This record gives sequence, C-alpha cells and structure tokens, in this order.
Amino acid sequence: MDGSSIQPNNPSAILVGDSLANPPGKTTPFVSIGQTVKATYSSVDPNTGKLKTQSRSFVVSGIMQPTGNNQLDKAVIINEPTGNSLFHKAGKYDTIEVAAISGDYVNAVQQEITSLYGSNNIGVITPKAILAARQQFQSGSSSFTIDIAFIALLVGAIGIITTLYTSVNERITEIGTMKAVGAKNGFILSLFLSEALLIGLIGSTLGILMGITGAYILTSGFGASTPGGGPPGAAAPHITPNFLPNDLLNVWLLSLFLSLVAGVYPAWKTSRLSPLEALRR
Repeated sequence: MDGSSIQPNNPSAILVGDSLANPPGKTTPFVSIGQTVKATYSSVDPNTGKLKTQSRSFVVSGIMQPTGNNQLDKAVIINEPTGNSLFHKAGKYDTIEVAAISGDYVNAVQQEITSLYGSNNIGVITPKAILAARQQFQSGSSSFTIDIAFIALLVGAIGIITTLYTSVNERITEIGTMKAVGAKNGFILSLFLSEALLIGLIGSTLGILMGITGAYILTSGFGASTPGGGPPGAAAPHITPNFLPNDLLNVWLLSLFLSLVAGVYPAWKTSRLSPLEALRR
C-alpha cells in the first residue's frame, strides 16, 4: 500500500517499527499513520567541541510489520538524503539492515553481499549466526549453573555426613545401651537412615520454599506489575518468576536421595559398633 516503503522523494516521511508504534503492555498505540513526530539529534562539533542539537518534524507514513528483530522493531526509518542531512553522515554508515523476502533467501543474500563488498571489508551477521551465538551463550550459562548446583549438592552431602557423625559421637553410649538390650544392627541402621531422610526432607522443603520466596522478592523491584509504569511509550519492566512443578519435584526427590546416600556410611558404621566398645566410651 502507499507509504509502506521508503519514499525517496519525500523528506518528511518516516517509517516506525512495530514495537515502537505499539508498545507491549499498552492498550493504545504510541504513534499512528499520519501523525506528526519530532526527531532531535545531538552531536559534537569537531571544530568547536560544542554540543549541537538539530530537530526535524516527520509524518508517519507507515508502520512496519513485526520482524522478530528487536532492534529493527524498535527503529524508525527515513530516506538516505534526509539521514545524511540530519545526521551529517555524508553517505557513510556503520550498519546496514537488509531484509530478505523469505528466510529461504538469507544465505543467498549473505553470499551476494560478501561477493559484492568482499569478506575483508564488511561483516555480515545473519539471524542464523545470532541464534548460534545465543545457543552457545545459553550452553555456557547452563554449564555454569550445573557446576554451581553440583557444588551445592556436594556441600549439602558433606553437611549431612558431618551432622550424622556428630550425632553418632554424641549418642555412642545410647547406642551401646540399645544394642546391649537386644537392638539389632538393622534397627540401628534404619534409625540413622531415618534421621538422614528427615534432614533431607526438612532441608529440601525449606530450600525450595525459600528459593521461591527469594525469587519473588528479588524480582518485585523490576518495575510495576501494571502497564501504567515506566516512561511514555515503554512497556512495564515487571519480571514474573516461572517455576516448573516437575523441576521442583525432581529437585526435591534428588535432595532426599542425596540425604539417604550421604547417611548410608555413618549409619552402617554405627550399626556395626560393638556394644562393649560403645559402653566403654
């Protein structure tokens, strides 16, 4: 339709990205077609070193459809002569955004640009490369999280073992008395395994509850939960924690299993304790 592309002969026309024209969380658009907007550009004069401000009015001639590119969806586009005049670029720019008709043509467009300008003179970044970099970052972040979780589990296991050993040393006489009156090794073993399970049950439950509470407390400061917060035209920056029940259940069961594993050796050693040796202590 008219106004849906750059108008080379209309210096006052401007295209607005979808996220800028229709901010997420807002019920009314920030700008609409036909509306007059004012753009202000500030720069430093290379000769005097003073800050210069230049303003220009534009008429919104079109609103771009969502592209999935956050930078492009929040951008405004004017024709090249107007950009040279407003930004004093003299035809020299740092970045060029090229939109292919279809995703099937992205590789062909990349090869065409590379062959036209040379691989040493220009760098071409495609959505595929961005996704690969993002996946690599997420993979590194996941590995870091797993390492932290492993260290936390190891520290927890050492804490349980230390707690049970301390409990055993403090109750040796009691253990000797129980074995002297006929308590079997299996009973002593189950007694301390139950204590380890109880430690894991209380610790894992409190840990999950404190983690959920802490997440809501930490994210409560990231803006208002209603669309009314933030500057004009901006969406509310509220962050809501997301917890998956299956993941919470797996963490809870893993904590219980770890508690049992950590308590096996102290419980086994206690069950093998001789009554005479225990009573002598």
